[in-house]
Amino acid sequence: MAHGGVERDPHPESMSELRAPRRQRILLAVDLTASSREAANEAIELAKHDGAELVVLSVVEQHNLHLPGGGARRVDQERDRLAAGAQTIVRKAREAGVRATYLVWEGDPAEAILDASRAEEAGVIVLGSRPRLNISRLILGSVSSEVAKRATCDVIVVPG
Repeated sequence: MAHGGVERDPHPESMSELRAPRRQRILLAVDLTASSREAANEAIELAKHDGAELVVLSVVEQHNLHLPGGGARRVDQERDRLAAGAQTIVRKAREAGVRATYLVWEGDPAEAILDASRAEEAGVIVLGSRPRLNISRLILGSVSSEVAKRATCDVIVVPG
């Protein structure tokens, strides 16, 4: 079957019944913003519907280590913050009957999401999209648009 296509059920209840391909594993990329919460809800529902495993990914970004006023957060503090947020999503998924786990990686968010999707053999990536607030994001593009352009699996971008 072609990537992203729809396959016919060999034993449909009616001749017009079509079924979307089932996904074995869903990668949910979160940064703990409001758009991530919407994406998490969508991913949990999708995993529940498809009987898929959910892998929650957060990425430690260097620019998030700088605090207002010139201070800096340590990498381990940021990793702990992201892990706690991912664990909350995993608990919610498990309460909904979804098999779920989480990962915390470091680096460029788009690269990390793409690498994790391949490493985890994800059938789909789900991530939120923040409103573009400045001209540099319009020129350079957002993480979600970069992932959508380069992913080798399906991508669902949930507006936040």
